[in-house]
Parts: sequence; C-alpha cells; structure tokens
Amino acid sequence: MTFRLASEGRPVAENTAEPGAPGHAPRRLRADAQRNIDSLLEAAKAVFGTAGVDAPVKEIADRAGVGVGTLYRHFPQRSDLVKAVFQREVDACADEAAALAAAHGPERALEKWLDRYVEFLATKRGLAAALHSGDPAFDALPGYFLQRLGPALGSLLDAAAAAGAIRGDVGAEDLLYAVSTLCRPVSGKGPAYSRRMIALLVDGLRYGAGRPRSASA
Repeated sequence: MTFRLASEGRPVAENTAEPGAPGHAPRRLRADAQRNIDSLLEAAKAVFGTAGVDAPVKEIADRAGVGVGTLYRHFPQRSDLVKAVFQREVDACADEAAALAAAHGPERALEKWLDRYVEFLATKRGLAAALHSGDPAFDALPGYFLQRLGPALGSLLDAAAAAGAIRGDVGAEDLLYAVSTLCRPVSGKGPAYSRRMIALLVDGLRYGAGRPRSASA
C-alpha cells in the first residue's frame, strides 16, 4: 500500500497490487458506503450545476451530509468525482430508453427520451469547464458518451421508423449532436426556447415517415 497526493493536497491510500494478486479484487461496498457515494454524486451534480466544477469540496460534502474525509475516501481526486457524475448521468439517460420503450408507443418513447436527454445536457454544461480542460483524465468520456447513448437512441429510432412514425434515414449520433447544438445557451432565451427548437426538430423527423431506415443511419 502506498500513498499519493490527491488534487486537493490530501494524502490518499492507493492499492498497488498487480491484477490477480491478493488485495486487487474489488471489494463489495457496504450498503452505507453505497448510500454515501450516491449522496455525494447527487450533491456534486447539483453543486457543479450552480457553482461549477471548482466549487469547494466541503460544499459538496455538506450537501451530501457526510464529512470531507468520506468524500476523499471515495473520490481521491476532483477528476474522479467529475468523471463519476458524468458517467452516472450518461448511464441513467441510456438506461431510460428501454423503460420508456416498454411503457410507451415508439413515437412517444422517442419524444420522452429526447426530453430526458435535454435534462442530461443541462448537467453536462455544469461539467463543461472540466470536460474541455484538456485534462487527460477526461479523454475517455466522449467515447463513453457515444458508446452508451448511441445504441440507446438508435433502438428508439429503429422502433419509431419501423412503426412509420419518423423517417428512416436519421442516425443516432447525428441526432445526439443536433439536439446538443440546439440546447446551447442563447442570449435572452431560456430553457423553453431550446425545447421549442427541439420540438421543431422532432417534427422534422416525421417528414418522409414510412421510408425504410437506411443502413448508414
């Protein structure tokens, strides 16, 4: 066991065992530890959204109802916390696609998932300063974003196109980036403006509905 300095200057224990060696196997978290992690991630999401990713860690810990030491124990560096918040939000958004598909018709499921994606983008904006900082710690996140959200949206597009509700030549990646672009802040406009633009985009998907979904989409 060795120690390294976290980004805040706090010494943190680090497991240096090789894969397969004793002590390397991941430990199953106790229920209280998992609750602390969930509380910290929810608190960090809220604080990052209002104060940015450079907000004091004590503010996050206080909001989560835990000590600063507990935060550092689970997230030794600030980048660890930022990545965990981002991945948690991506996973939640991706997982919702199947639930919506089971609960609604194809067209409605697609519309509701895009609403959920807009909520995710609001969280992502709070992390933007870190994600675009050039820090190598975040290099894998764009790939993770597409790996999880691309198939989730693609399944909804396939179902809606098969039902004749939308055109069949729209790719998931194209739509993810189109919605992201429409959600960028516009001076003098609020969230309602972005949602109206997205509603117009979705309406455009209905043009040419019934055409077969292309292999390149």
